[in-house]
Amino acid sequence: MTDNSGKIIKSINPTKIILPILIGLSVTGFLLYREFEPGSFSFVRFTFWSVFWLLVSFTLMAVRDFGYMMRIRILTNNELSWKKAFNIIMLWEFTSAITPSAIGGTSVAIFFLNKEGVRLGRSTAVVMVTSFLDELYFILAFPIILLLLGRSDIFILDAADAALPWYKNNFFLLAMGGYSIKLLYTLILSYGLFINPRGLKWLLLMIFKLPIIRKWRPQANESGTDLIQTSKEFSGWPFSKWLKAFGATFFSWTSRYWVVNTLIVTFLGVKWLGWEDHLHVFAKQLVMWIMMLISPTPGGSGFAEYVFKEFLAAFIPVGTGIAMAFMWRMVSYYPYLIFGTFMVPRWIRRHFLSRKVK
Repeated sequence: MTDNSGKIIKSINPTKIILPILIGLSVTGFLLYREFEPGSFSFVRFTFWSVFWLLVSFTLMAVRDFGYMMRIRILTNNELSWKKAFNIIMLWEFTSAITPSAIGGTSVAIFFLNKEGVRLGRSTAVVMVTSFLDELYFILAFPIILLLLGRSDIFILDAADAALPWYKNNFFLLAMGGYSIKLLYTLILSYGLFINPRGLKWLLLMIFKLPIIRKWRPQANESGTDLIQTSKEFSGWPFSKWLKAFGATFFSWTSRYWVVNTLIVTFLGVKWLGWEDHLHVFAKQLVMWIMMLISPTPGGSGFAEYVFKEFLAAFIPVGTGIAMAFMWRMVSYYPYLIFGTFMVPRWIRRHFLSRKVK
């Protein structure tokens, strides 16, 4: 961990916020120019209730972060103070915001935990379990929402796509493929965490003997060792603690998804969407999340705005989609870039430079 400190510090350099901001603003500006139509914003109403629902949107993001903080304290048996938990979550989110969505901030989260006083073995275990809980939320929420909604048009962009058979619907295939991968990953991780961690490590090492992937065998061995450590840390946990940790995960992710619903209400009014529409928007965001995971840009910049505009077009007046997407990112993405810009230098000074001075 110490040997990699320099590389990790470079990876969280605050100057890296420039690229995602430029990408996001450039794509937003281009799409605004291309789609703008005179009178398209006539639907928008700014009233007292607009301010209220906008504050609700920011509050939901705060609830999301509070849920993450609560979860990380539960997983460390309250070894972390609320302040340290806040620092870790903000740094984690900042790292996710400046790295491609497929990579995220998980790779350096162990480093943050360890530097805040959690021993290395437990830090690794905590990060692995947070990944497990996040995936568990998705694989449970997705089919439940589909059953409640009782419709499959969450996978289409416009009415013309509704006539396509499922095997020609690219969004359906992408969503099902992503869900299958997440489900398989969660099942394998569950087996390793709760049933046979050593057996899973052995299987990983056997698989990574194949010539085409043999060069990654050392990483597979390290992952297997981490899995065994994680199983030791959490196998004796009572069900009540797992329920608390999953409850915090549930509130975090649900709050994040409901931000879009409250933003639509902010600008278009409470009557714009019925309860079924709200559920539909929620379900579409689950599909959007799978799509954003393959984005090559930092934090999904540009790609996220485009997907938002296209995928939620049925619930937003023509000509306002990209403006709504920009507001969504202003609430759910850009604040982490701002927090990180101020927090990272202070955090580095406290954990590295101050020690050198002493």
